[in-house]
Amino acid sequence: MTDWLYPYPTLYTGILLKRYKRFLADVEMVSGEVVTAHCPNTGPMTGVCTPGSPVQLSLSSNPKRKLPYTLELIQVNDNDQPTWVGVNTALPNKVVKSALEQHLFPELGNYSQIKGEVVYGENRNSRVDFFLYPPEDKTSHSALENREIYLEVKNTTWCNGKLALFPDTETTRGQKHLRELMALLPRSRAVMFYFINRGDCTEFAPGDSTDPVYGKLLREAIALGLEVLPCRFQVSPIGIRYLGLAPLKL
Repeated sequence: MTDWLYPYPTLYTGILLKRYKRFLADVEMVSGEVVTAHCPNTGPMTGVCTPGSPVQLSLSSNPKRKLPYTLELIQVNDNDQPTWVGVNTALPNKVVKSALEQHLFPELGNYSQIKGEVVYGENRNSRVDFFLYPPEDKTSHSALENREIYLEVKNTTWCNGKLALFPDTETTRGQKHLRELMALLPRSRAVMFYFINRGDCTEFAPGDSTDPVYGKLLREAIALGLEVLPCRFQVSPIGIRYLGLAPLKL
């Protein structure tokens, strides 16, 4: 039995030449062929998108895809050791869903069902990544565990040494999510889940230098009862494995 939460399909090795137009990356394969891969990451990928870095690509079997290759991993050397960083932002939610189904996060307590992409917010124009229903037998659990859980996932790849940081750029969308989660408290539980998509970071903090408003809102939300789970993941061309929580530095 494996403890990989997500086993990668066969990946193909290359060297990153450049990333451009947000969704495109030119990669030189081992054969010398240069391919243009889809980059499924809309952010700046601060510190992890350096030309000349080793990368891993997946290959789609869909003949209708214009770009059959997808950029999955980039190797960095931020902490004096080669480390793979996951850059496919479509994967964290899949991994988290698998982990939630296995009840891998004791901090969340008990819940009976998991539902994704649930509409919420004052104007009902936002979707939370996961909604966790409270236990069906509420008499045997604490008042905290008897509340429903709204859980938002944020992919985290930027770091300063071994300190993981989010966000790596100003994010009005992220600020909006914090305000909407704050509005749920204390009637419901609200959880911000930071998916640290690299195994070399051992602590987590808000990226105040890039978005001080986000950092301020996060601290305000925590004071109101927002729960924060900075979760560490080891990433390799084989798969993704959960390493546990990183201490939160505020």
